[in-house]
Amino acid sequence: MAVVQVADRHGVVLVDALAVDLAPFARVLDSPAVAVMHAARQDMEVLERACGTIPRTLVDTQLEAGFLGYTSPSLATLLERELKLRVPKADRLTDWLRRPLRPAQLTYAAADVAHLLELHDLLWARIEERGRVAWVQEACEELRTEYRGPRDPEDSWRRIKEIRHLKGSSLAVAQAVAAWRERRAAETDQTPRFVLSDLAVVSVASAAPTTVEELRSLRGVDGRNVRGGLAEELLAAVAAAKGSRPVRAPGPAVPELPSELRPAVPLVSAWVSQRSRDLELETSLLATRADLEDLLRGVPDARLTHGWRAEIVGEPIRRLVEGEATLAFDRARGLVLEDRHPG
Repeated sequence: MAVVQVADRHGVVLVDALAVDLAPFARVLDSPAVAVMHAARQDMEVLERACGTIPRTLVDTQLEAGFLGYTSPSLATLLERELKLRVPKADRLTDWLRRPLRPAQLTYAAADVAHLLELHDLLWARIEERGRVAWVQEACEELRTEYRGPRDPEDSWRRIKEIRHLKGSSLAVAQAVAAWRERRAAETDQTPRFVLSDLAVVSVASAAPTTVEELRSLRGVDGRNVRGGLAEELLAAVAAAKGSRPVRAPGPAVPELPSELRPAVPLVSAWVSQRSRDLELETSLLATRADLEDLLRGVPDARLTHGWRAEIVGEPIRRLVEGEATLAFDRARGLVLEDRHPG
């Protein structure tokens, strides 16, 4: 962590995290105050590392926007669309560790939080109008309470949900890349997702690149992932694992998806996507493919078996696979889930 930006109703403060001890900031985080953040997952990891705690109450404006129909919007996008504000842009490769920081960097850092509370107020009012406060609170609490460490590098791949769909050599590469990412993060005192995003880990595992050019072209890989010798380290990890068998450490047994239910996955995925559009709700907040498979597998405490998600999609899908309901196609309404009447 190099710079901490804090805004309240009185203004914006920038804190040089290289010059002061951030540990006392834990008193603010562990207070009744509501912390408003945007795309908070990586920041939460940094705060826990620097302060030893995380906010007691969290609201994430990216999640708020997802419950209003946006799809993982950037803060700049939300400020422009909701508040008609254009914030200054920063070089994605800017070095926040160099001192002194330039005026343009300070302006960008301040703008990153200056309008966050105003944006939250606007989004929250619309969420209240739609009766989705409990939905947003549950999603923010899920984010806040995610497990963040400490972790064994060799077991870190288990935290990346999308990896579960990989098999054979691709899974072995994913395990190796995730372990490399974890070790690199520890060496440089960074968060693993800053070193390489989850999307990039999966992309690298699927493509198994052999050159820097191939690596650069993959989804989720950006400039900071391939500079300063990182590309060569990453490619070496890929090469060492390519063609090998994956290592599956002992863990809780996950039920296999019954073969007769496999055709149901794309069908219910299409229906969930349609439900999301109808509700103006980001699909991944309602149900991911992994959520659907967990439900069909009968995984204990699957996300779609409780809360608001169970009511909207979990229970209807259960009724569908139990033969109590059917899916039909209507040209005007699309896929329609209807009760099955005997006879």
